[in-house]
Amino acid sequence: MQRRNFLRNVGLGSLAIPLHSLASSFPVTGLQDVSKPKRLVVGDTIGIVSPAGAIYESEPYEIAIESLQAMGLKVKLGEFVRTRHGHLAGTDEQRAAEFNDMWRDPEVDAIICLRGGSGAARILPLLDYEEIKKNPKIFIGYSDITALHLAIYKKTGLVTFHGPLATSTWNSFAVDHFKDLLFNAEAVAYSNPTEKGGMLTQTKNRIRTITPGTATGELLGGNLSVLTNIMGTPYFPTDWQNKILYLEDVGEQIYAVDRMMSQLQLGGVLEQISGFIFGKCSDCDPGGAGGYGSLTLEEVLDHYLKPLKIPAFSGSMIGHISDNFTIPNGIQAKMNANDGTFTLLNPAVR
Repeated sequence: MQRRNFLRNVGLGSLAIPLHSLASSFPVTGLQDVSKPKRLVVGDTIGIVSPAGAIYESEPYEIAIESLQAMGLKVKLGEFVRTRHGHLAGTDEQRAAEFNDMWRDPEVDAIICLRGGSGAARILPLLDYEEIKKNPKIFIGYSDITALHLAIYKKTGLVTFHGPLATSTWNSFAVDHFKDLLFNAEAVAYSNPTEKGGMLTQTKNRIRTITPGTATGELLGGNLSVLTNIMGTPYFPTDWQNKILYLEDVGEQIYAVDRMMSQLQLGGVLEQISGFIFGKCSDCDPGGAGGYGSLTLEEVLDHYLKPLKIPAFSGSMIGHISDNFTIPNGIQAKMNANDGTFTLLNPAVR
């Protein structure tokens, strides 16, 4: 907003100059002042909450607890984390109460979600955003948890983390990124693995440059379908100037991805961003085309992004995958669409 007012004040507001083309001339600022949570240290307590779907068997809880303990963390389960209400982990009131209690609990240093699924958006009106703002803690999860990330960013400015769930695959890739970002407070550089696996060239985890170039901006994004589903609500960020939008999804047919990208375009999000990163769209097939063929995911992304003439690439390690980046929402980064990398400009934790 400050940038737009500046352009208007100096008489440039009516010129048909893309804002991203002026990026090098003006300082990059975010929507609001962001606050950083404290870094993790061995011996800290991480609380497990379940604000979305339920888990029905005991083993995933055991593996989640043991994995977090293996990183030197103490674990505290939320009051209703084992509760079930249909497909949800308790009623809306129970899940919201559990969530709010974790932020108020002085013994809890960080909060991680047990799983995603669906239902997180249902509790957004019941959350105590003032308490969240007063007690900044690391909050991490992905998929349906995108609704919580965006709401917390919009209401409090707290940096939160799109990353593993408690029940995720805690392999060396995921653990290393988690520790570098949240324990070691590094300004992490993100790049895909380059192992060829005995092949003549890399065949897995390839990057595709949509539009070459570099861009600087504040990282913000998450799951495409969840993000678009809360557009137009009080919990959706309205100013996307100088943002690097990152997205991922799972189990969506290509026509649905096209529809959601169209919503981002029609809603004015795409025209504001400075850069775009697409991760993985796992199990996204062309079904539902009625026998008349389908656009490919590549064609869909190109249709919406190439006309913007902003740096954009796809294939980043973001999504419903085992080798998953941990990404901070609200931290400035520089992306390079030529090689499919991005780097934080400062640490995401204190």
